[in-house]
Amino acid sequence: MEKPLLIMLADDDDDDRYFFAQALEALTIPTTLVTVDNGEKLMHYLLKHTNKLPDILFLDINMPRKKGSDCLKEIKSNKDLKKIPIIIYSTCLNEEFLDELYTLGAHYCMQKSDLSELIKDLKYLFQILLNENFKRATREGFIIHSQQVL
Repeated sequence: MEKPLLIMLADDDDDDRYFFAQALEALTIPTTLVTVDNGEKLMHYLLKHTNKLPDILFLDINMPRKKGSDCLKEIKSNKDLKKIPIIIYSTCLNEEFLDELYTLGAHYCMQKSDLSELIKDLKYLFQILLNENFKRATREGFIIHSQQVL
């Protein structure tokens, strides 16, 4: 059996964390999920676990105590953390903000949706990441949406 992907989700919404865990369970890819509910806890966890960093980090933008965009800046400027593939996982994003997040080094962006869409989006995202060895998207391919799968 292959080693499970260590997935981390930083999101302050209990329901979003629950649905994310449900979506991962629906996939055939073996995963282990670690969650935190704010940006300060995220940074504390990452800095404490530099020997066992997540394979993929899903990062909500609007969190208390430290915004996701601030965490993204810190992670990408830290030599021990900067290689973590970061997927922005947020409710609504405008193009200007997406440009900023891409410039800061995020790999992809996924908009929050219902459970069935989330499962499709995750399946599509994992296929891309695993097939391309976790390579970062071009700006044109930055937004993940399951409609691309159809």
